[in-house]
Amino acid sequence: MNKNYSLDELTKIAEEVVQNTKNKVLLFYGDMGVGKTTLIKEICKVLGVDDIAHSPTFSLVNEYQTENSDIVYHFDFYRIEDEEEAYDMGIEDYLYSNNWCLIEWPENVKNLLPLDAVAIKITLLENGQRNIQL
Repeated sequence: MNKNYSLDELTKIAEEVVQNTKNKVLLFYGDMGVGKTTLIKEICKVLGVDDIAHSPTFSLVNEYQTENSDIVYHFDFYRIEDEEEAYDMGIEDYLYSNNWCLIEWPENVKNLLPLDAVAIKITLLENGQRNIQL
């Protein structure tokens, strides 16, 4: 999947991401402010999360439950100092739980990620649209 989108199309893009992933571990790459958290919030809605998703910048992970009692984990590793912090928090238990794991700043824990995780790159375009590549 490689397409441009506007924020008005966010729900459609979130639905396409969920439909086109072969793994529940999604890695979100992109510059600060590009819309990673915004897309993750919309993916949470598509997955049936009733809570309002927000970035776990300080807690590292937020846990949400869906209408079907599935669990969605949202990670933000922007402030992580080294991979040992993620290892100490039990990241492996999360990643191999068969639950959705939506990870911002995965490059900061790259040695701990499953090889079959889905990489998602978001780029801000000059016209205000975004480009998403899975």
